[in-house]
Amino acid sequence: MANNSDALVLVERRAVRAILLSPQHELLLMQLRAPGTTTAFWITPGGGLQKNETEETALRRELAEELGLRSFEIGPILARRDHTFNWLGRRIHQHEQIYLVQTERFEPLMTDAVEARVTVGFRWWTLDELRETKERVTPGTLLEIVQEFLRVGAPKTLPELEIRVD
Repeated sequence: MANNSDALVLVERRAVRAILLSPQHELLLMQLRAPGTTTAFWITPGGGLQKNETEETALRRELAEELGLRSFEIGPILARRDHTFNWLGRRIHQHEQIYLVQTERFEPLMTDAVEARVTVGFRWWTLDELRETKERVTPGTLLEIVQEFLRVGAPKTLPELEIRVD
């Protein structure tokens, strides 16, 4: 992503994301690439809250639009992030809550036409594959977040806020 943030207007945004975890401890990630760039990266599914939308409603809408996933239980918050980045000509300051969604493996089905333009594909990742990859995965602490959950369960209090500026 270009780092020409001086000329861009800062947009504040609340977002929700999901760590989709299969019983075999695989994670579903989506690969994105902004139009006009060659750099792709992997990210947990989710997106911004619309006006007057709750986090639960937004997460259900986003997972239905991006993955075709409609029947699931929303688990605990496993991570929180403040992420500032450039995207499609805007400088975004995004406040994210990242929830656990435990689910059987399924074949994702993108139904959001806008999101489809920047989505390269989907992939179920094993923890070993995540550990060994040289590809960009965000959040950068995803492997540690999942390993901690598998080791001790859900956090007893809200997780510490991760701050990232691209």
